[in-house]
Amino acid sequence: MSEQEQKPVAGPPPGLGFGPGRGPGMMGMPSQKAKDFKGSLRRLATYLKPHQGALVIVLVTAVLSTLFAILSPKIMGDATTAIFDGMIGKMKGETGAGIDFGYIGQILVVLAILFVVSAAFSYIQQYVMASVSQRVVYDLRQEVNRKLERLPLKYFDSRAHGDTMSRVVNDIETISSTLQQSLTQLITSLVTLVGVLAMMLWISWVMTLSVLITLPLSVMAIRAITPRSQKHFRGMTRSLGELNGHVEEMYTGHHVVKAFGYEKKSLQKFEGMNEKLYQSSWRAQFISGIVMPLMGFIGNLSYVLVCVVGSIFVIQGSITIGNVQAFLAYTRQFTMPISQTAQIANIIQSTIAAAERVFELLDEQEELPEEERKLSTEQARGEVRFERVDFGYKPDTLLIENMSIEVKPGQTVAIVGPTGAGKTTLINLLMRFYELNDGRITIDSMDIKEMKRRELRGLFGMVLQDTWLFNGTIRENIAYGRADATEEEIVQAAKAAYADHFIRTLPEGYDMVLNEEASNLSQGQKQLLTIARAILADPTILILDEATSSVDTRTEVHIQQAMNALMKGRTSFVIAHRLSTIRDADLILVMNKGTVIEQGTHDELLARDGFYADLYLSQFSGRRPVKEAG
Repeated sequence: MSEQEQKPVAGPPPGLGFGPGRGPGMMGMPSQKAKDFKGSLRRLATYLKPHQGALVIVLVTAVLSTLFAILSPKIMGDATTAIFDGMIGKMKGETGAGIDFGYIGQILVVLAILFVVSAAFSYIQQYVMASVSQRVVYDLRQEVNRKLERLPLKYFDSRAHGDTMSRVVNDIETISSTLQQSLTQLITSLVTLVGVLAMMLWISWVMTLSVLITLPLSVMAIRAITPRSQKHFRGMTRSLGELNGHVEEMYTGHHVVKAFGYEKKSLQKFEGMNEKLYQSSWRAQFISGIVMPLMGFIGNLSYVLVCVVGSIFVIQGSITIGNVQAFLAYTRQFTMPISQTAQIANIIQSTIAAAERVFELLDEQEELPEEERKLSTEQARGEVRFERVDFGYKPDTLLIENMSIEVKPGQTVAIVGPTGAGKTTLINLLMRFYELNDGRITIDSMDIKEMKRRELRGLFGMVLQDTWLFNGTIRENIAYGRADATEEEIVQAAKAAYADHFIRTLPEGYDMVLNEEASNLSQGQKQLLTIARAILADPTILILDEATSSVDTRTEVHIQQAMNALMKGRTSFVIAHRLSTIRDADLILVMNKGTVIEQGTHDELLARDGFYADLYLSQFSGRRPVKEAG
């Protein structure tokens, strides 16, 4: 057997941050139970079905490699017998007695051939299995990625991003590791177990019985220790998750931590979590570490029995000393596949649970299928209508009811209202991130349900309060608005957004690479880049969510001028928090509790002295509070 097969590695499960990943493992590894083991196993097997030929090669090479390795102790035993018999004969003075070095040489050649052939088959097995496992995981990742593209926004809004990332990355990697390592190791362990037992029975059924007598002790030891170690491993996993979460919170919010003087409390909390993790970890490692010494002790008992019984048989002449030597080697090999098989069964259980989580993602309800017919949006004018729209995030609870809005091409529409009024929801419906419960939304008299989502969303340019920039150059981030933009167009867009000046003052200008969170730029600079991106996109309809909220007053004036020029001739929806910025809007929609309760121009709404007037005056002058709209 190979070194990897003979020496299982004790330690925590993969992904806990203590090691490089999954190894053969030990009995302490916690098992995550699958809800439907058989169903999920059958479904996972369908991904292996196209690779049946390769899997047959893996099976055959694994069996042959193991069988050749199993034959080695018996052949070595024959060499020992030949040497022993020759020496005994020479000591007795028998004529022509001595060590037959020619025969010994032949055995050594046979052994060398066996080792080389076994290694070759093992290499082929690993090579083919690596190709199969990586192809299966590649196909699975592709399927998951395509699925994520088809999932509606409500899926991402209703689930933690970390959970989705865990399914896409960690769970698929668990499947990959199991297919690559554990599957071939399971075959090897089973073949080794059967082959070694057969060789032991062939040599001596009596000595085999002496080994099997100690087998129940091994099973009892494993069953007694495993549940205890699993409990502590689960506690370790939970504690590590809490510790990681705390560290991430403190790291991402370190400015706030320092500003409020929370360092000491944060450190105390960390020390408490770290102590809890330490206690769980050392208990888990200690208890799981007991398994191997116990297995070694029980193995030594059988080893002693074999030595005693074998010695008696050698003295009686009923067995050769070489066969006793081979049997001792087989005794050492016999207990290891049992431990490995139990461990691999535990790993497979966890792997099927991981596969189940991936399948749950693949089974999520997708966006409604698109209409087959295409409607041209090239000549879009930007006329928008909401016609008796009903919508709720839950089917039985409507947030928007019987909403009707008419927006003419080129109008600037401001949407105002308190938090939770439905302003962002209205935009999400317009871009068809969510499907309506009833009613319809049209653009230039075309129902958006009859438009390709890609074409529909291509009509819009967005500048949000929360900026989004990716790891890449400033040029690439601006060009995200239009892939075929020229260098001159990118620079012109940056100038229009008043971003060109600060970009050129940076060390590498437009070639400066932004880090993952673009933290090497100020918030205002990041906002300017997103505005430049929207300008470059040259959309039919603009959506602005307080786009100038993160810049200074002077820059805001410049940006407002650029935005006014950009909005000219385009339909624009402006989600406004500072009402002073939307006085010149063609139409102001005042929302509260999912309903448009007032609409009109700034002057018209002030003259009505209603909800908008209260909202505006309380914000602008602070003279009176906002009263609750009925």
